[in-house]
Amino acid sequence: MIDRRDLIKLGAGALALTSLPVAAEQAIPLTRKRPPVIHRPIPSTGELIPVIGMGTSRTFDTRGDPESMANLTAIMQTFTEWGGTVIDSSPMYGKAEQRVGDVLRAMQPAPAVFAATKVWVKGEEKGVAQMQESERLMNVERFDLIAVHNLKDWKTHLATLKRWKAEDRVRYIGITTSNGRNHKEFMEVMKSEPLDFVQFSYNIEDRETEQTLLPLAADRGIATMINRPYQRGSLFGDTRGHELPAFAAELDCYSWGQFFLKFILAHPAVTCIIPATSKVKHMVDNMGANVGVVPDADQRAEMLRVFESVS
Repeated sequence: MIDRRDLIKLGAGALALTSLPVAAEQAIPLTRKRPPVIHRPIPSTGELIPVIGMGTSRTFDTRGDPESMANLTAIMQTFTEWGGTVIDSSPMYGKAEQRVGDVLRAMQPAPAVFAATKVWVKGEEKGVAQMQESERLMNVERFDLIAVHNLKDWKTHLATLKRWKAEDRVRYIGITTSNGRNHKEFMEVMKSEPLDFVQFSYNIEDRETEQTLLPLAADRGIATMINRPYQRGSLFGDTRGHELPAFAAELDCYSWGQFFLKFILAHPAVTCIIPATSKVKHMVDNMGANVGVVPDADQRAEMLRVFESVS
């Protein structure tokens, strides 16, 4: 945790950093009144959430010094000011949960967020203790979503989570995979358990889940949270030196990052995407995909054709 003295320093640093989005926003043509944020429903309840959320893997795992906290606060302010609410973390991500909690405690007034984390340990008692610690670290009285991370001891933890949901200690429950493996077991859990959310990797280059997890989620009425939308940054290397196609402006895409996010969003089974960033200007860019046109099937096919031609 950070102390009061650090909070004062953090606030001063955050004020300096909040000027960054202005410069970044100039590269994103928007009217004076921003378009409405795109929302999609969580199938199990119909609750609407913004389609662009925020991941915290690596990016929020910092020492907690005033400089890094000022940067994280500016990132969070940008995210919430642009209509973002869904924040995803995990005990697996080092200090990320603690840093999220530190930032949320420092922000006044506190923003309304959809707080999601994971349980990532073996054993019922250890799982309960870990989830309670996550509540403390992230400054959350009740998580909106807790998922079993990478299927670790999933039978044990889903039993606990189903009980917690019945007791109104968590709103939604789910499972995740971040490594692209275990999809067979993952699908069996999707078929047999009453899940609200699943989280997995999907992007314009890694499209395996179009034939497996995405259609199954649609059939089962399960919300999808998409990680690694930029293939851990490699997509930008694939397109470096290439200009966006002219038709991208018709889709309200003004960067390759927005192009990649809109491609994912164009799949009707996608509920929310959680790109992570450690830079305010990149957060502004990400949130630019949270508004405007959603590509239709023909436009999506053209986006794929363009990417394959330059990568």
